[in-house]
Amino acid sequence: MKVQQHDGSIIEMEKSSKEALEVLNHSTSHLLAEAIQELYPDALFGFGPAIENGFYYDIDFKEPIVEEDLAKIEKKMHELASKDEKIVRQVLSKKEALEVFKNNPYKIELIEGIDEDITTFTQGKFVDLCRGPHIMSTGQIKHFKLLSLAGAYWRGDSKNKQLVRIYGTSWFSAEELNNYLTLIEERKKRDHRLLGKQLNLFMLSEYGPGFPFWLPNGMIVRTEIENMWKRIHRKYDYLLIDTPIMLSKELWITSGHWEHYKDNMYTTEIDEKEFAVKPMNCPGAILVYKNSLHSYKDLPLRYAELGHVHRHEASGALNGLFRVRSFTQDDAHTFVRDDQIEDEIISILKLYDEVYSIFGLDYKIELSTRPEKDYIGDINIWNKSEAILESVCRNSGHEFKINPGDGAFYGPKLDFKLKDSMGRIWQCGTVQLDMNLPERFDCYYIDSDGEKKRPVMLHRACFGSIERFIGIITENYAGAFPSWLAPVQIALLPVNNNFHLEYAQKLYQEMKDHGLRVELDDSNDKLGYRMRNAQMKKIPYTIVLGDHERDDETVTYRKYGQKDQITVKVNDFIAMIDEEIKLMK
Repeated sequence: MKVQQHDGSIIEMEKSSKEALEVLNHSTSHLLAEAIQELYPDALFGFGPAIENGFYYDIDFKEPIVEEDLAKIEKKMHELASKDEKIVRQVLSKKEALEVFKNNPYKIELIEGIDEDITTFTQGKFVDLCRGPHIMSTGQIKHFKLLSLAGAYWRGDSKNKQLVRIYGTSWFSAEELNNYLTLIEERKKRDHRLLGKQLNLFMLSEYGPGFPFWLPNGMIVRTEIENMWKRIHRKYDYLLIDTPIMLSKELWITSGHWEHYKDNMYTTEIDEKEFAVKPMNCPGAILVYKNSLHSYKDLPLRYAELGHVHRHEASGALNGLFRVRSFTQDDAHTFVRDDQIEDEIISILKLYDEVYSIFGLDYKIELSTRPEKDYIGDINIWNKSEAILESVCRNSGHEFKINPGDGAFYGPKLDFKLKDSMGRIWQCGTVQLDMNLPERFDCYYIDSDGEKKRPVMLHRACFGSIERFIGIITENYAGAFPSWLAPVQIALLPVNNNFHLEYAQKLYQEMKDHGLRVELDDSNDKLGYRMRNAQMKKIPYTIVLGDHERDDETVTYRKYGQKDQITVKVNDFIAMIDEEIKLMK
């Protein structure tokens, strides 16, 4: 990338670079604000950053606006861009900046928190507080689209006023813009909330906001994933446990959750004693460890748990299965000696590779380090833990990048960012190295010299959350789950019930007895309608049964997403589908 500095931080760029797209989108957010200033003079502006493939601006409107107003705002943006105003950077003192933005409490709050030079960027009559960088002039902003409105609390704090967030996207060519808008439409079709309703997977109710209900088909998907998870964990010598959903306040004080996480916890009183519904499974696993005396020969000791946890998320943050208040963590907590840490994390990485490959998901690793505040334990222990995680990644050949300050309050972690079929990135798996909780809970094992020694605790979750992962793969597969995971694997369609239903019923029972999930559509609807219905349900195999199939004891099947119809013997079909799903057995 070639970047040429100009006038402080206004830049010229190669349009193909990622940085160029970010600068273009940030500049377009200023163009949006300029248009709103002209159309809504009383509006007050908060933040307007670039985000991945787009931008947003948080705005305090005196009167509410609706989606239909976006077209008017967009038209004004094009009008302003055609003037090709130069974007001018200025450096101000704090006193000067406070005078410029004296009528905007949001900008004043930001200025009060700045201890360095304060910069503004001006285009036409619009001035904004900003560090930059920006493009040279508004005339370079040509291919953009405003996408949606949302509510957003000022500075992400639910105690603050809720502003209007306008999302948009900006590109250097019409072709790039159109391609991205097409991609957005495809993502809408894959929305797991719509597919969840269409495929009878899950539901949400106003009687329990953020608490998903699993419907019959969704329960099949969930059960298959959990069975696969258990099979792989037994292979890697994990011991399955289950710990209570509610534990006393004293436990959460010892673990540090009461101090660092109380606002996100649900509490109640039992027998005049305060209890909390667990937001995490780790203290329960520690109590399981402490239930027995352990020798150095017992380690590593691996406990795995599909633990049901609850967290009080803000109502505005709830989003289908992606952000809920009740979910199941596929947790594991491993207690190891110091000399076992690296080998155990390498084993965890192998397990993750095995699981993610089943779903065709690639990943990248981020090493999240100690938070700047609200952490427990000694800094030296944190530094040692971070160095171990970094060493494991390097020695095992896994690339990673540092994510400063994003570790858990009790230890640093490796975060696994998964990429789906649409190119989207999801935070799922994690491995956390914890030398603090074993200390707080006085965990120990008897070493070879007969002395007590402190184990190291590894927290890890592969999916992160069963609910969220199902939401991710629902969109990844666009609802067309592979055969082993599909709620219904086979749809049987007799051409004419008068002649073919008996054969269809025979096959239905045979396949069902074989353990296959099969559905017989013996309605009187036309065959074409029933075939479309099977396609709408995204059933992997649709089998049509007519005279030839009945007489020859065959099946004619069509695989979802394909046009070819293939006729085979019944036993050959069952063997074929068995081969597809045998790895999950």
